[in-house]
Amino acid sequence: MVSVIYSDEFLEHKTGMLHPERPERLTAIVTALNTFPDNGQLQWQSPTPVEKRDPSLMTLLEKVHTRSHIEAVAEIANSGGGYLDGDTPVSPKSYDIALLAISAWLDGVDLVLANGKPAFVLARPPGHHAESRRGMGFCLFSNAAIAAHYALEKPDINKVAILDWDVHHGNGTQEIVETNENIAYCSLHQSPCYPGTGSADEHGSYNNVLNLPMSPGSTMAIYQPTFEQKVIPFLANFQPDLLIVSAGYDANHDDPLAGISLQPEDYGLFTEYCLQITHKILFGLEGGYDLPSLSQSVLATIERCLQVS
Repeated sequence: MVSVIYSDEFLEHKTGMLHPERPERLTAIVTALNTFPDNGQLQWQSPTPVEKRDPSLMTLLEKVHTRSHIEAVAEIANSGGGYLDGDTPVSPKSYDIALLAISAWLDGVDLVLANGKPAFVLARPPGHHAESRRGMGFCLFSNAAIAAHYALEKPDINKVAILDWDVHHGNGTQEIVETNENIAYCSLHQSPCYPGTGSADEHGSYNNVLNLPMSPGSTMAIYQPTFEQKVIPFLANFQPDLLIVSAGYDANHDDPLAGISLQPEDYGLFTEYCLQITHKILFGLEGGYDLPSLSQSVLATIERCLQVS
């Protein structure tokens, strides 16, 4: 079995017509998961309501983000909606839905640690561009970084690694975790590309950051040796008690927002590499904006998990 944490409430984060990060991303994935042959091996779970986590969720949120940023998102939502920046809309329900997304990521941590098996958080808004003091790039709060801090509060969890295979560098995740010796961050991302961060010469305060800029047009012929020669050794040497994957699927050839040329089935191999490190993996949705390739990529990830779970 693979647990999938999901709620229709995540569709209520409204981004407006023609925005790439739209609710249909989730409905396409849900449809694909409900119709594939092994769907009986999926265990769907609703996220814990935020009110059942207070004040613990807010305490975690304030460990990662400044109070001024948290209040800014809440104020925009409460005033009827607006923008954090030109790319990052906040609708009237976005603040509440973003908190529910965080709760879903925390549920994912709990499930992985309890079962010793992978889980997938199917939530939005995404988070890896959200820095401690601001949201950007479609992201309000840094889901993966918050989940990592939450995991480190658990017994027997001393180290957490975050692998970010989204086509864009997770500037927010890196900014938040690079000074924490108990969290490692590895990102494969197109360069040059938004947000223009993620240089290979950035290594974090404890040699805990590995950035792997990928040239536009890169295919699996480039990604596979990069995983084998750089990603896997970096993660294995860190010896994480939990691996969190910022699972963006916008490095697909058909994705409109970048220029990497992966195919959906390639994410199955990425998942296999991760499983060589540990079966304690939390996958959380980040980017991916071509609906067919997005849904098939998530399916490839989960199918590979089912082969070992």
